[in-house]
Amino acid sequence: MHILTLGAAAGGGFPQWNANNAQCRRARASDPMVPPQTQSSVAISLDGQQWCLFNASPDLRQQINDNPQLHPRADGPLRQSPIRSVVLTNADVDHVAGLLNLRESQPFSLFATARVHTTLRANSIFNVLNPDYVTREQTQLEREFAPLPGLTVTAFAVPGKVALYLEDPAAEGFGTVAEDTVGLEVREAASGRRFYYIPGCARVDDALRARIAGAAVLFFDGTLFTDDEMLAAGEGIKTGTRMGHIAMSGPEGSLAALADVAVERKFYIHINNTNPVLMRDSDARRQVATAGWEVAMDGMEIRL
Repeated sequence: MHILTLGAAAGGGFPQWNANNAQCRRARASDPMVPPQTQSSVAISLDGQQWCLFNASPDLRQQINDNPQLHPRADGPLRQSPIRSVVLTNADVDHVAGLLNLRESQPFSLFATARVHTTLRANSIFNVLNPDYVTREQTQLEREFAPLPGLTVTAFAVPGKVALYLEDPAAEGFGTVAEDTVGLEVREAASGRRFYYIPGCARVDDALRARIAGAAVLFFDGTLFTDDEMLAAGEGIKTGTRMGHIAMSGPEGSLAALADVAVERKFYIHINNTNPVLMRDSDARRQVATAGWEVAMDGMEIRL
């Protein structure tokens, strides 16, 4: 199984277009210790020929151009693509806007929960995905589906929050329901090897720890290093908790919550531009590495 990181950053990418913090300035200056990252997505393949995307970021066109694995074959027809399917984990802008890049009458299957499909149908701009070519497949929590032959995926609810633009201020939990944010369990049928993709998660509970134990690889929400990171830096008005993202550090953070869970390799992904782990020479990056975690990067490929 091939796992290709298309983008490692959170919404807005890195450097974010209007962010002027130290790490964004270093990235713009081409500091080799602070490489730019596009918005989060990974691609999966069993044979290196047919690929499934997990989320479609606004940077998808660039990501396709940057990764030859996703290019049309040189010996193929004039219009073709190795992208066979897309699986969405939620309806956040940074996970669905890239679908608009896939509008050129190219066949593929789009997998998402009923909640996410309803959101897409409610916005007429997504009608550019011609139903004569794009099949919309509804996934159900805790039920396997196959976005590629030989690859099974199970979507499961994780603690999270409805997309910002769908929040209902008058409703409990802003109107969030279980299908708003899911994690993905991915299994290769032939070998049984499995990995997890969880780019958004508000907290780690016992059920999640038990589920991921023994996995080969975990990609996990790395949005913020500290819960009040954006407030402390003067770059936002919300904590990570308010945004539906668990922080890495602190007694309730993911480093502590997942410290004793046996996973062969653990990667942080969906990393906000304010997070100091984006700087390879930062103390935060050293803390993460000491705890046995790696930080995903654009173009990184893993083979299981």
